[in-house]
Amino acid sequence: MRMTVIGTGYLGAVHAACMADIGHDVLGVDIDAEKITALAEGRPPFYEPGFEEVLTRALASGRLRFTTGLREAAAHGEVHFICVGTPQQAGSGAADLRYVDAVVDGLAPHLAASCLVVGKSTVPVGTTARLSARLMDLAPRGVRAEVAWNPEFLREGFAVEDTLRPDRLVVGATSREADETLRRVYAPMLAAGVPCISTDPNTAELVKVAANSFLATKISFINAMAEVCDAAGADVVTLADALGHDTRIGRRFLNAGVGFGGGCLPKDIRAFAARARELGAGPAVAFLDQVDEINRRQRIRTVALTRRLLGGDLTGRRVAVLGATFKPDSDDVRDSPALDVATALDRQGAVVRVHDPEGAGNARLAHPELHCGSDLMTSCRDAEILLHLTEWGQYREVDPVKLARVVRTPILVDGRNALAHDAWRAAGWTVEALGRPAPTARCADARVGRPLRATITSPAAEPDRAATAVGRL
Repeated sequence: MRMTVIGTGYLGAVHAACMADIGHDVLGVDIDAEKITALAEGRPPFYEPGFEEVLTRALASGRLRFTTGLREAAAHGEVHFICVGTPQQAGSGAADLRYVDAVVDGLAPHLAASCLVVGKSTVPVGTTARLSARLMDLAPRGVRAEVAWNPEFLREGFAVEDTLRPDRLVVGATSREADETLRRVYAPMLAAGVPCISTDPNTAELVKVAANSFLATKISFINAMAEVCDAAGADVVTLADALGHDTRIGRRFLNAGVGFGGGCLPKDIRAFAARARELGAGPAVAFLDQVDEINRRQRIRTVALTRRLLGGDLTGRRVAVLGATFKPDSDDVRDSPALDVATALDRQGAVVRVHDPEGAGNARLAHPELHCGSDLMTSCRDAEILLHLTEWGQYREVDPVKLARVVRTPILVDGRNALAHDAWRAAGWTVEALGRPAPTARCADARVGRPLRATITSPAAEPDRAATAVGRL
C-alpha cells in the first residue's frame, strides 16, 4: 500500500522503515529538514538496536523516501499515519496536542482522494472524534477521509522487534472499511498469528494510557515496598521474587530502584489523570497521583542515601554516576531518573561525572553543567562514591576489582538493584541500595539467637532537605 508516516521521531522513523521493510511504499514526513536528510542518507538520528539495518534495507529497496512537504504526502498516501509527539503541557499534566492538530490542519487541504488517517501517537480519549470533525471541515468537498486510531506499544531498545512482531495490534475505527484497511497494512503480522483487537476509537485510545498506567503502578508499588523494607530491615528483592511466583502478579516490572522515566510513562499517567478529571472521572484514577509521587520520591531518596554515605555534606565530593539515559539500549535522556539525581547532587555542591555508553551526548545537551563522558574508567577516576542508575549490560560486566583501583573510595549505591552485590563486596566495596538491608541484617545473631536489626538510616528520614535539593522532579 502507499502510505505516509508523518513525524519521524523515535516512533515515526521506526514505523516508516519497518512498514517499507514488509513491502509497503512509504513516504516519511517531517518539518525538520536536517532529520529528513539524515534519514534519507541512512543515518539514524537516535540510537536504537537494529534500526539502522532496517533503515538501510528499506532505503535500498526503493520503498522508503522522505520529504518535508505535506502536499507531497497528501498526493502519495492511501493511509496517513500520525506519529508526532504529544508532550506534557507547560504548567499542566494535560497532553499538548498542537502537533497532532498541525498535521491534520496541514494535510487536509491538500487531499485529493479518499484516504484513511491513522493516529499512532498517545492521545487523550476523545481525540479521534475531535480530529474527525476537524478533518471533515478542512478537506476539499467530495473527499472522503476517515480517522482511526492504532496505538503504538513500542519499548525503547526493542522498537524494531515490537513493530515487526508486536504482542498485539489494536485498531479503533468507526467503519468496517477502515478496519479492513489496517488489517491489510498489518497483513504479515496477522498471518504470523499476532492478535488483532478491533474496537471503537475511544477504547483504542484508552488502551495505551491504561497499559502505561498499569505498568507505572506496578513499578511504583514495588518502590513503595522498598520504603517499607528500609523501615523494617527487610529485603525488597527477595520480597519481589516471592511476589513474582504468584502467577496473578508476575515478576516483571517488580524491580525496585530509582524509578521510571522517559518520554512516555511519566507524561502519559499525568495526561490520563488530567483527561479523566475533564470527563468527571477524576476520582477513578486519583491513585495515579500517588504513583507519580512515589516515583519522584525514589529520586529524592537516592540523593539522600548518597549524602548520608558521604557524611551529610556533598560540597566538593566526587560522585560518579553510571547511566544518563532513562533505560538501557537507548540514547533517550527525557525525564531520566539518573540525570535528575545527578543534577540534584550537582546543585548540592558535588563534583559529578556521568558515564553513559550511548547517551552522553544528549546528556551534555540537556545538562551542560554536568561532565558527561563515554569512557567508564575516566568517569570513575578518584570518585568517592559510585551510583549505578541505568542498568546497561556493560555495568553488570565491569570488573569491580579493577574499578576499585580507579576510585578514591569503593562505595557503591546500586540504584537499580541489578548488580551482583556479593561480588562487589568481595572486591572490597561497600554496597547499599534502596530497600536492601546491610548484609549483617540478614544473618542471625548466634549469641542471642535472634535476627539482627538493620542499622541503616532510611533516606526517607531526611525528606525536607532532599526535596529542597531535588526540587520538583
